[in-house]
Amino acid sequence: MAKPPSNRKKATSAVSNNLKATPSSAKDTFDPENPATATITVTAAEVEELSETEERDRLHLERRVERAFFEAGRALAELRDRRLYRSTHSTFEEYCKDRFGFERRHPYRLIEAAGVVDNLIKMCPNWTQNEIEDDPARVHSDQRQILPTSEGQVRPMTKLEPQEQQEVWVKAVEQAGGKVPPARIVKNVVQQIMERTQVPNTYQLGEVCQILAKDNPELRGKGGCWGIVSVVNEFSCTVRVWDGEYAVGLQHLKSYNYLPAECEQMRVICDRINRVYSSGLEESVQRFLESLGKLNRPYLTTLEEKLLSLLESEVKV
Repeated sequence: MAKPPSNRKKATSAVSNNLKATPSSAKDTFDPENPATATITVTAAEVEELSETEERDRLHLERRVERAFFEAGRALAELRDRRLYRSTHSTFEEYCKDRFGFERRHPYRLIEAAGVVDNLIKMCPNWTQNEIEDDPARVHSDQRQILPTSEGQVRPMTKLEPQEQQEVWVKAVEQAGGKVPPARIVKNVVQQIMERTQVPNTYQLGEVCQILAKDNPELRGKGGCWGIVSVVNEFSCTVRVWDGEYAVGLQHLKSYNYLPAECEQMRVICDRINRVYSSGLEESVQRFLESLGKLNRPYLTTLEEKLLSLLESEVKV
């Protein structure tokens, strides 16, 4: 027996066709016996435009959110350099993990990123730091003033020289159509520059090197220091010195060419100095330890050994 045709689709269509907007004063009507004649009131919402002051406030607050990683990096650098963690923690890494939940490398990434952003700001000599923060609308109107908004965008540039960082950022902004470029574009531009000046990394784990700060602000205070290579990367090495570890580009390293036994001896000395330095003794003691961190020989003199041993005994007590 043939099934009678269904009117469901037709009724649904009728309801859809009869949906219409009515003035806000009209009431919804519904006839149970004839649902196809239902009328639904749709009230249009009026969107209030932002005032000039509100627009400025919005841009200012957005800029603060975008710069959060930069401000965090600058704050962490000061906490590390002034050793403001010493009253509660023996090392900067332990402090960052307990206080902020940061894993070992993350605070250093933020510090390195802040250094890169500081360098990018230098491309705009007519602007002060306060002007960039206070007038973000004007900043974004000038392509030269477009700055990174996340640590990930900056990370690929930390391996480069300051002038190369600026070159990368300008090219990346151009490729992004005058907008903040994603990390992918920045990484591609960095790779192009590295391939242009590629130098093979011949350093080995445990090798003793001298840090050549040159004009790199990230290595401020570390020029002439010796360190132990703890990680070998493609274009840089992680070097352990008297107050922690630093990622250093190959152009900022010079090998002492010590014998394997001398390298091992210097590694032990480095660990001893670091333990005493991180204990938070007097500033005069720290200056002595820093001087040991700039030795250009693979051993301690008899007097240096006695002084370091005495400090180690004080720390144990």
